[in-house]
Order: sequence, then C-alpha cells, then structure tokens
Amino acid sequence: MSPLVETVSFVFGLVAFGYAAGWSGLLKPQIGDALTDFAVSIAVPLLLFRTMASAGFDGSIPWQLWIAYFTAVAIAWIAGQLTITRLFGRDARAGVVAGLSTSFSNLVLLGIPFMLGVYGQSGFEVLSLIVSIHLPIMMGVSILLFALLGRSGGGGLAGLAREFLTNLFSNPLIIGIIAGLAWRISGLEMPALGTRFVDALANVAGPTALFAMGLGLRKFGISGDIRPAIVIAGLKLFLMPAVALAMAKILGLPLLSAQVAVAAASMPSGVNPYLIANRFGTGQALASNSMTIGTLFAVATTAFWLSAVHWAYP
Repeated sequence: MSPLVETVSFVFGLVAFGYAAGWSGLLKPQIGDALTDFAVSIAVPLLLFRTMASAGFDGSIPWQLWIAYFTAVAIAWIAGQLTITRLFGRDARAGVVAGLSTSFSNLVLLGIPFMLGVYGQSGFEVLSLIVSIHLPIMMGVSILLFALLGRSGGGGLAGLAREFLTNLFSNPLIIGIIAGLAWRISGLEMPALGTRFVDALANVAGPTALFAMGLGLRKFGISGDIRPAIVIAGLKLFLMPAVALAMAKILGLPLLSAQVAVAAASMPSGVNPYLIANRFGTGQALASNSMTIGTLFAVATTAFWLSAVHWAYP
C-alpha cells in the first residue's frame, strides 16, 4: 500500500471507527456532540493558535491561493443552487441550502487532520490561510442571503451587521486565529508550561475531530431527498476540486499550495449547511444526506484528486 493511500485510509478509517462506535451502540449520540464541542471549541482553536503564533509565513497576502479556492467555491455554489432549483424544481431557500452543501467543505473536523496527516505541518499552515477567511466569508454570505430571502429575523442592516460580528468574534476558531496572530505580533515567547498545555490539547485535535465526525454521521443518517443529495454530493466531490485544480494551474500556484487547495475543495460538506437549513426551515434532509453520502465516497475521490494534482504538476 502506498503512503498516500495508507494515510487517506487512516484518516477516513478514524471517521468510520467513530461511526461504528455509534452504530454498535457502544457510544451514545450525545458523546459525539460532546466530542465535537471539545474539538471545535478547545482543541482545534488551540491548534490554530499555535500555528498562527509560530508558523513561518512569508508575510505576503496569499491572494492567488484565495482566488483559486474561492473561485471553486463560487462556481460550485452556483451549480448546486441552479441544479436544485432548475433540475429538481425546489424553491429558492432550498437552492441556497444546496449551494452551501456543494461549496462548504468540512475544513475543520476533516480538513485539518487530513492535511496534517498527508502534508504535515507545512500543509496545515497553508490550509490555515484558507480557514482564516473561509468562516467569515461563508458566514457573511449566509447572513446576507437570510436577509434577501426575508428570513433574517428583522433589525435591518444594523441588525445583520451586529449578528455577523457577534457570530464571528464569538466563534472559538476565529478567536484562536486572532489570538495566535496577536501573540505572533507581540514577539513574546511562550512559557514552557504554557507550551505544554497548548501542545497537550492541540495534539489530540485531529484524531478527536475525526472520531467525533464519524459518531455524528451516525446521528444524521440518510433519509428522504436521496436523489438530489447524490447529485449535490457528486458536484461537491468532483466539480469543486476540478475548478480548484484548474485555477491553481492558471494562477501558477506552487505545488504544496495547489495540493492543499485541491484537497480542501475535495473535502465533503460538513454540518454547517445542515445547521443553516434548520434555520431556513427547509432542506434539512438534503443537507444531511449530501454530507453523509459525500463523506462515504470521499475516501476514494479525495485520493483521486491528490493523484490528479501530481499528474498536473509533473
């Protein structure tokens, strides 16, 4: 077995192990929720903090990386939204959920441990540059769409701005990123005891996130809206990474940046579109099914796209 296939199998194997623990009844669904909260609220933010505080970024703004990735996001979103509204005849709100499900990669629970496993710390540092603006952009677009569809809850533009800023700066991931950048700018040296605390929790972020994701998938399952969910999952797993790879070549991204951008784009959808669907009151089954189906097939499709990058960058 090649090192790449072994690493991909290990990463998705931890997800499968979590799913099996829930399916067998060994662990209750509430355990998955608690593990996810721990990973997203404590372990992963500390991992981001450590990376932002100590990573060897060159100081330049990674415009090419962002353009490559978010062009793929935009095209995937439009394709998913049009597919559900035009092909399946669903309403505009379901189309928004479909667009999110086609373009919102699971960069935290799956993407971060995946990059650490496949590309190591240097790959994770590149991914952190995407994560640092991914959450604000996707949250901002989602809130704007709530307003356009008349479901923002009132308050006008001031209310929307307040909601966006509150959600943004109370997000533990954003707090971890900002705190790490602030520590880096300060030039302070981390005390030895502080380093041990951060390392102890940050080092378990990857395995915990993967196991928690698998346990959470057991809770969502697959029911209703299966045909459109298969189409949306297919667009997520094939269209979005294809666009990211094409943009990486057009923009001349270095190999590692291209690998990370394409791998991130090839990640299946996460839980965020489902949470947004709950708020809209439509498309819950579509979001949860596309997430589950996408995760099931991502072990093969992600390996394919990693190989495709190597083929494109001889």
